[in-house]
Amino acid sequence: MLKSSMMKIDILTLFPKMFKGPFDESIIKRAQKKGLVEIQTHDLRKWAKDKRKTIDDYPFGGGTGMILMIEPIYKALAEIKETVSRKIKKRKIILLSASGKSFKQGKAQKLSQENHLIFICGHYEGVDERVRKHLIDEEISIGDYVLTGGELPTMVVIDSIVRLIPGVLKKADATKEESFSHSLLLEYPQYTRPANFKGWKIPEILRSGNHQKIKEWQEKRSLEITKKKRPDLLKKKSE
Repeated sequence: MLKSSMMKIDILTLFPKMFKGPFDESIIKRAQKKGLVEIQTHDLRKWAKDKRKTIDDYPFGGGTGMILMIEPIYKALAEIKETVSRKIKKRKIILLSASGKSFKQGKAQKLSQENHLIFICGHYEGVDERVRKHLIDEEISIGDYVLTGGELPTMVVIDSIVRLIPGVLKKADATKEESFSHSLLLEYPQYTRPANFKGWKIPEILRSGNHQKIKEWQEKRSLEITKKKRPDLLKKKSE
C-alpha cells in the first residue's frame, strides 16, 4: 500500500539499467531517501508470453521497423495498478513519444500533484495504436527531434516533476523565481563571489543593498534576455 504522503513512480522500459545513474544521484536520490518519492523501473520483457521474451512485432499492412505489442503493456499496467493500489484516484499513465504534446513547466507542476505516475518508454518505431487509445491518459514529447527511445525523455520529465514535490528542495521558495515557473520570461543573470574575477566585475547595483532597485534591474534584464534569446515567449505572453 502506498503512503498518502509519498509519490509513486513506475517506469515500463526495455532498458531499466539506463535509469540507475541519473536516479541514484543528487536531488532525486535525496527525495527517495526522504521517503517523498518511490521510483521503480520494470523490464517490459517480464510480461512477454514466450520463452524468447518477445515484446515487439512487425506492423500490420507492412512498413519498416518493429512495433511494441499491446499485450505485454496491458499486463504490466494491470499488475502495477494492483500492486500499488486500485483505490488511488490521482494516477496518470503517460506515454513518452515524438507525437506527444510538448512538455512545459505547467505540466510538470500539475503532474507533481499526482499520487501515482506510470511512464511507458516508447521504442523501435512506436507502440500499437491501441495503447494510445485505451491504456494511457497522456502522451508527452520533450522536443521536436528523434531519440532512440523514451528512456531519456522519461528521465527529463521525472527530474522536472520530483523537484517540485513539497519537501524535496531545502528551500520552499527555490522554484518560485525560476524561468517558466510563473511567467514566460527567462531568468535574470545571477552572480556570486568574488565580485571581481580577472577584471570581470559584477553589476554594481547588486552590491547597493537597495532591494527595490535590484528588483527593477532583475526584471529589466529578464525582459532583455528573453527578447534576445526567446522572443517567441513574449509573443505567447501577449496572446
